Amino acid sequence: MLGRSSTAHSPLHTRAERTMQSGGGWAPRTEVLGELPQQGRSLGEMEVGGESGPPAGVKPKVVEPLDYESVLVQRKTQILSDVLRDMLQFPVDDFQMATVPRQGRTLQPTVPRGAEQSASSLFARECIKTYSSDWHVITYKYDDYSGNFHQLPNIAPRPEKLPAHVFEVDEDADKDEDTASLGSQKGGVSKHGWLYKGNMNSAISVTMRSFKRRYFQLAQLGDGSYNLNFYKDEKISKEPKGTIFLDSCMEVVQNSKVRRFAFELKMQDKGSYVLAADSEVEMDDWISNLTRTLHCGAEPSLQERRNGQPPDDDDLGKSDISGNFQDSFQSARDVEFKMRSDARQKLFSLDPDTQRLDLSGIDPDVKQFEEKFGKRVLVTCSNLSLNLQSCVSENEEGPTTNVEPFFVVLSLFDVQNSRKISADFHVDLNPPLVRAMMAPPSAAVNGVMDTPPTLTLEGALQYPTQGVFSVTCPHPDIFLVARIEKVLQGSITQCAEPYMKNSDSSKVAQKVLKNARQVCSRLGRYKMPFAWAARPVFKDASGTLDNSACFSALYRQDASKLLDENLFKLLADFRKPEKMAKLPVILGNLDVTIDNVAPDIANCVTPSYIPVRPYESEGCGRAPLLEVEEFVPPSAKCSQPFITYNNHLYVYPKHLKYDGQKSFAKARNIAVCVELRDSDGDDTEPLKCIYGRPGDQLFCTHAYAAVLHHHQSPEFYDEIKMELPTQLHEKHHLLFTFYHISCDSSTKKRDVLETAVGSAWLPLLKDGRAAMSEQQLPVACNLPAGYLSSQDERNKHSSPEVKWVDGGRPLFRVSTHLVSTVYTQDQHLHNFFHHCQKMAPGSEHAPEAELVKYLKSLHAMEGHVMINFLPTILNQLVHVLTTTRQEDVAVNTTRVMVHIVAQCHEEGLEHYLRSYVKYVFKAETCSTASDKTVHEEIAKAMTAILKPSTDFLTSNKLLKYSWYFFEVLAKSMAQHLLESGKVKLSRNQRFTAPFHHAVETLVTMVGPHITQKYKDNLDATRNANHSLAVFIKRCFTFMDRGFVFKQISNYISCFGPGDSKTLYEFKFAFLRVVCNHEHYVPLNLPMAFGKGRIMRFQDLQLDYSLTDDFCKNHFLVGLLLREVGGALQEFKEIRQISIHALKSLLTKHAFDDRYASKSQQARLATLYLPVFGLLQENVHRLNQNWKDDPLSSIATATQHKPAGTFDSSLHKDVFGVISGTASPHVSTPNVCVRHAESRGSLVSTDSGNSLLDRNSEKTSSLDKIQSASALGSSVLCCDKLDREEIKNLLMCFLHVLKSMSEDALFTYWNKASPSELMDFFTLLEVCLHQFRYMGKRFITRKGWDLQLQTGSR
Repeated sequence: MLGRSSTAHSPLHTRAERTMQSGGGWAPRTEVLGELPQQGRSLGEMEVGGESGPPAGVKPKVVEPLDYESVLVQRKTQILSDVLRDMLQFPVDDFQMATVPRQGRTLQPTVPRGAEQSASSLFARECIKTYSSDWHVITYKYDDYSGNFHQLPNIAPRPEKLPAHVFEVDEDADKDEDTASLGSQKGGVSKHGWLYKGNMNSAISVTMRSFKRRYFQLAQLGDGSYNLNFYKDEKISKEPKGTIFLDSCMEVVQNSKVRRFAFELKMQDKGSYVLAADSEVEMDDWISNLTRTLHCGAEPSLQERRNGQPPDDDDLGKSDISGNFQDSFQSARDVEFKMRSDARQKLFSLDPDTQRLDLSGIDPDVKQFEEKFGKRVLVTCSNLSLNLQSCVSENEEGPTTNVEPFFVVLSLFDVQNSRKISADFHVDLNPPLVRAMMAPPSAAVNGVMDTPPTLTLEGALQYPTQGVFSVTCPHPDIFLVARIEKVLQGSITQCAEPYMKNSDSSKVAQKVLKNARQVCSRLGRYKMPFAWAARPVFKDASGTLDNSACFSALYRQDASKLLDENLFKLLADFRKPEKMAKLPVILGNLDVTIDNVAPDIANCVTPSYIPVRPYESEGCGRAPLLEVEEFVPPSAKCSQPFITYNNHLYVYPKHLKYDGQKSFAKARNIAVCVELRDSDGDDTEPLKCIYGRPGDQLFCTHAYAAVLHHHQSPEFYDEIKMELPTQLHEKHHLLFTFYHISCDSSTKKRDVLETAVGSAWLPLLKDGRAAMSEQQLPVACNLPAGYLSSQDERNKHSSPEVKWVDGGRPLFRVSTHLVSTVYTQDQHLHNFFHHCQKMAPGSEHAPEAELVKYLKSLHAMEGHVMINFLPTILNQLVHVLTTTRQEDVAVNTTRVMVHIVAQCHEEGLEHYLRSYVKYVFKAETCSTASDKTVHEEIAKAMTAILKPSTDFLTSNKLLKYSWYFFEVLAKSMAQHLLESGKVKLSRNQRFTAPFHHAVETLVTMVGPHITQKYKDNLDATRNANHSLAVFIKRCFTFMDRGFVFKQISNYISCFGPGDSKTLYEFKFAFLRVVCNHEHYVPLNLPMAFGKGRIMRFQDLQLDYSLTDDFCKNHFLVGLLLREVGGALQEFKEIRQISIHALKSLLTKHAFDDRYASKSQQARLATLYLPVFGLLQENVHRLNQNWKDDPLSSIATATQHKPAGTFDSSLHKDVFGVISGTASPHVSTPNVCVRHAESRGSLVSTDSGNSLLDRNSEKTSSLDKIQSASALGSSVLCCDKLDREEIKNLLMCFLHVLKSMSEDALFTYWNKASPSELMDFFTLLEVCLHQFRYMGKRFITRKGWDLQLQTGSR
């Protein structure tokens, strides 16, 4: 319908210009749009090469679509009075906004109470808002009907078993392989032999003497009927002496009363024939053959009636029970109608293309954001037993256990990447009697931090033994490492020696037990390293657990190799027995098993001690499973958006170099005490935020690292886990206090347990950002008030209150690891949010122009950080877009969005974007008329980026991933209408004129990009074409539908005849998406468009050709049919694309359960009546391979007559007989049904030229060329269509013909010219040829030929 203009104007200027109306709507205007169209024109006038195609023709005249909203108002009475008004109106409740409560997997919200109020930083507030907000979803009630026919709800599947039909062509092949042909056989003999024939006169009784011996022959005629001929001898070449017509035979029965081996053929006239065989075997054989013949012969007769052929005399005799011919015929029609209604399948349900699975148009399933885990592993600690065993009770009554307490720390290590990938899981496997040896833990002092909401779990989590680990990237080089500790007692070598000997253990056990009792009561809170063990976790990279492996021997810990880097070296040699054999072994066994985690596992708690559903608070009988935090690799592919509140800090003291210090005389058994404080005052108390060890409180104020005996430069491997406050400030810091622990148990020194030997501190924020990395800290001898400011001035020696150890050199090495969903360590992201906070009302009002600098720096943001905080970042960018007053800020904001969207796609994480758009995005409510809307600002920003003068890389990315921006645009439009109440207004008042202008300009800009960049950026232009189509389809739900029609017209104007195959694919892909709108039928208004206020549907002037009025009043279907007509003049690949688009749409109509009734299908058919004219214009191209076909012989066998003549006696009574609406007894002298091998063809006995001859003459007629030119082609294509194209076109034709009402069909026949009528019946004849059944043998032979062709290649 629409194509390129013959003038030299750019496609950007083919659209109607708009102007603003005072009422907020839109209306045509004459002035140009300004700068953007001019720049678009320069893009449109670029010289672009394409794939070779036919010479470009002249574009057809542009037909302006109707003003849809005005038509609805003007014809309101007509629409409301229409019986099928539902096919003309959009439903009222078409879309709505729903708020879906956020359902986390935990029993309680993960955000602490009052967290949002206590958070002062913008970034933390926005993150908390993201994690606590509900989902915001726009639902479309009829969205299930907006895809292709495969996606329709309640679509009837193809029946698994179709009714069995017996065809004579197959029967002949089965009976006699040598003589049967592919079609029906003339004179085919299926049985012959000698029989005795009784007297033919039924009035004379049959006696033995009346039988005469005759030679009988059972033969099939060409029309499928059977005759039983008899001769005097076996010379059957002569004329038979008589014939029994089996069409009139009702049954064959044995009759032994007359003669032995006799049987009787009972006829319809109550007469009968008696025949006799020579033996019982021959008699049974004849009866069997005759009975089967009667059964098979009845099926073709009935089928002939179904096909509309008049019954012959025998058929009338069978149904003429009452003797009334008309009643019998009417009864047969009733039976026929019932059979059609009960058994006939939809035309398209048996089409192979319908059954072929097509996933191209199916949108991906979009799910809510949810916590995802890697491979989950359940680690169960059962027992730790060493070789020294004894009873530890005073009365020596009780079980035999270890003689002193041991503590196990489990964690996962990735040797391949030299990373620790999990937090520590602390396990206390000591029996109660052994635990009693320990001194009770000191009561911790409560800090000022919010109390976690799960203190009720304290009792249950005292001694956990099962931990759930998660591994995002499993592989065989991941090890589960167990570190074993004991109470501080002495050097590792000295303490391990008793456990490394096989000597008499009873005496040694008692000695160790006695010493342990003294040590545990005094030094119970201090631990020392003792041993370690490891085992591999996975067999392969797919996450298969290595259950065959077990823990290695218990290796003695080396005091000089405690750090993780030393452990990685040991694990690298783990599979080398010669290396591991050199390590000292402690005699004992650690029983730890690993297993897969069931999806519905119960009684779990998160690493923050929050119960996970399902959870039994009471009566579970065992400790809950503790999920161990995973340290996910810092890569985008392994990351996922944060959806829960988490704010953990892990502290790792590494090394204290005290061997050269002179400040403290005794500093050997050094313990590190770690605290978190929020002030550096004198009376400041530590925060109760450190996760306790087994047996302690859940949260403590301090934690100690393991102590090395008599080491002045000790190494540490401990991990201290903290729950950080929601809002950090400059005073929050880690305080490390170093103590010399007195291990001497003598009476004089027993009271002095700890001696402070220095302090160090580490602020958590640096320039307002949480900067976590490995640090080298100086150690102070004292800790005066205000010490935080002293460290900054240390080098200037301006703070004499602080005395530094070893001159202030960095002696203490410590590292921290932040696992937080409310703080970021990325400098660029922090700076952006910090500047946005300063720009907020009530702040210091930082210059908005500086924001561009921070927006540009976001391009350098780390990929995993971008994914982790994706919803929060996108929300803030949308906020900036709608609040800024500078175009430069808006454009750069959109550039950042394009960058983020492109990064997500490149990492294969675009599903996160889809989840964000569907569930998270919510446009801010406009409180005043001056407030900007998201949809308008995004449309403007997209247009600005698509200017030819801008960065082409960014514009290409925008085109490639434009779906995201169009989806956000559409959702913002829906939310705006529903929240503002404008959905109740008329369509042309819902949106402002500037927004209409922005949408129109955007469509105008996208078009040339697609049509001129497709060769260099095929994926980008294909995606942009599809995304634009989806957006425009959605605009029908929200906007003025006449305005949307014009955007479709503008866009299609960018294409034209002679385009490459790729552009034709784009154009029809666009049309298919738009025409799949759930309310496509009301958009086309299948109603009467005549003069006068109200017209009956029966009186409407139906359009059987693509007139301008039809294309205007029924815009979408008219546009599609015109484009299909134009494409039929192109090459084969292009033709197939267009035919498939039309067929797919008709198939959807056939299966749409909203239009299942006959009247609705008939109304739908009126939209596709121009298909008749479309096919008639191409009827000369449908006669494919007819020369050697029996069907064509009918047309060529008739006598010739001058072309163009048509007998006027072919009146509507004739057509009534053909269509089955009139009686068959009406004389029809000019139409006959001739039985040939094709089973009949309609021809005119008075016609001169055959139908094919007429077609050939009309090929060169002037009106054909004119019609082709109207479709947009300068040259009429005369090449034949292939069989698949013909089949698909004819299926469309038959569907329309089957669905249309009888009134519409008679109207067509009355209005059609003689040549059009002949074309119509030619099409029917082509249908008979194309869809006839060729027989099983033909199908088999075709398969063999195909296999031979495939093999030869």
